[in-house]
Amino acid sequence: MIRTLDDLEVEGTALGVRVDINSPVADGGLADDARLRAHVDTVEELCSRGGRVALLAHQGRPGDDDFTDLEPHAERLNELLDASVDYCDATFSSAARERVRNLDAGNAVLLENTRFYSEEYMSFDPADAAETHLVEKLAPTLDAYVNDAFAAAHRSQPSIVGFPTALPAYAGRVMEAELGVLGNIAESPEPRVYVLGGAKVDDSIGVARSVLERGLADAVLTTGIVGNAFLLADGVSLGAASAAVVNERSHEAVKQAGDLLDDFSHRIYMPRDVAIERDGERVEIDLDELPAEQPAMDIGARTLAAYAEILEDAGTAILNGPAGVFEDELFELGTRELFEAATRAEMSIVGGGDTAAAMRALGVKGFDHVSTGGGAALRMLTGGSLPGVDVLDQ
Repeated sequence: MIRTLDDLEVEGTALGVRVDINSPVADGGLADDARLRAHVDTVEELCSRGGRVALLAHQGRPGDDDFTDLEPHAERLNELLDASVDYCDATFSSAARERVRNLDAGNAVLLENTRFYSEEYMSFDPADAAETHLVEKLAPTLDAYVNDAFAAAHRSQPSIVGFPTALPAYAGRVMEAELGVLGNIAESPEPRVYVLGGAKVDDSIGVARSVLERGLADAVLTTGIVGNAFLLADGVSLGAASAAVVNERSHEAVKQAGDLLDDFSHRIYMPRDVAIERDGERVEIDLDELPAEQPAMDIGARTLAAYAEILEDAGTAILNGPAGVFEDELFELGTRELFEAATRAEMSIVGGGDTAAAMRALGVKGFDHVSTGGGAALRMLTGGSLPGVDVLDQ
């Protein structure tokens, strides 16, 4: 059984709270604070209940431009919360431990990027993770651990799986909400319609196979590069440019899509038309007019009409990946219209990652649940386990 904040005596306790505020950065600041906003309710509640909150988080990867310290994140959290949020440029040193010990009730401190610490890149089983420097040094200053970082729960890193072994552990409000929706997808209203697109072709085809084999999907609507892979597998000659884009993403995609069509063709839907760019304009082409010299960049109006009808009659609509190159105004139509149609289902779920980013960029609202996780959400939707969740279930 996973304990939540409802089970936690907060007043006066020192709490280690793992959040996932890994965000786009630009010019030394945050370019998007959506992930910070997601954790506001959890942190605000713990502070208002008299907790002394030590926040643990990561940002970027070594070698990448967004691998930075967390000072801008602390400043933004301090603006978003009624409670005071300070920044500490250490994670588990004596200085960091002293900052945690000296916290006043109702205040928080954001400790430094956990990925500045090399062991955070390694995968451990929980018992070994509890013996890493991060956990052994910091845990004695804490009374309990709260994991609110659903988006990182698919990783077996010390800050995710080590602390729950050393301390009483609880799920934060983000984690609780994610598990309540994604962990109970089999109980969601039927029919269930999955919309699978985007550029991560292998991941999307893996999701399709899993939900079809487990009987979770009544229909799978394919779009984007995923849809193009299925069209190629079905013998449609898209043209060399479109085929090259698919093969660049995955050499196995067309074969995998073909295998799925052999087993589940009655539940898999493919685009009826595609949009290309010709002389700087959007041009929509039916399948019988292909191949095209230009690559397919979006789905067309006939596909949109057919998919929208299916989505509007859905009990549950689950979206993973945009329908095309939505960043280009010429090709945002498919993603925007498809997302808006999905909001009219009885229950609508966005699978996090690039899908959530597309939703925000296009200003589409009205979904019942927008996951904070990309890889973690996919793992749950395909029936996989999450180390960060398993270790909470004691």
